[in-house]
Amino acid sequence: MDLASLFAALQGGVETGALTGFVVASVVMEITPGPNMAYLAILALGDGRRAGYAAVLGVALGLLIAGLAASLGLGAAIASSPLAWQTLRWGGVLYLLWLAWDGWRDGRGTVEHAARGSSLGRFFRRGLIVNLLNPKAFAFYIAVLPGFIVPGANITRQAVGLSLIYVAIATIIHAAIVTGAAASHRALRDPARQRRIRRVLSVLLAFVALWLAVRTAG
Repeated sequence: MDLASLFAALQGGVETGALTGFVVASVVMEITPGPNMAYLAILALGDGRRAGYAAVLGVALGLLIAGLAASLGLGAAIASSPLAWQTLRWGGVLYLLWLAWDGWRDGRGTVEHAARGSSLGRFFRRGLIVNLLNPKAFAFYIAVLPGFIVPGANITRQAVGLSLIYVAIATIIHAAIVTGAAASHRALRDPARQRRIRRVLSVLLAFVALWLAVRTAG
């Protein structure tokens, strides 16, 4: 299968105009500062590129699971249940605050430590959990994605196709964030400066967690 055929299959029957708008919305969504961007920057800066890429894969799987769940109706069920929504919302906020504290506490971590001794599976799991507990991801699939579905065609197929496209776009952007942060780490040879930057990012991640709590309170 060539790239054109693969892209057509991912479209899931979505019209070209709607697809273009969805791609633009997805890019804007992902370049807007949020939990993924802040966490991946902290991770790559402190633990290196390999750890960051492992987390990117976890994030991608989490986004894919959320997208498929929304396509099958589970996302709408969560949104309609105050208890389920609040549990997801506060679980995500508390987990981000814990990651911010972990980044602050381990501000002396180095790339060599992550590359030689740390399990990449740990970073993969963290990326996965960040998204499974992220109501912002579910909100995108529930509130934004349906606006690009064309009536009359197979709705489930369109939703799955758009979800796959969104995951692909998000993964490319997240990988770029990790690459840039890791390059910055190599440029900053002073361990004290690395520690200060990682702690600043940890504080920003804590603010992102609080912003998420306020933004999803409605």
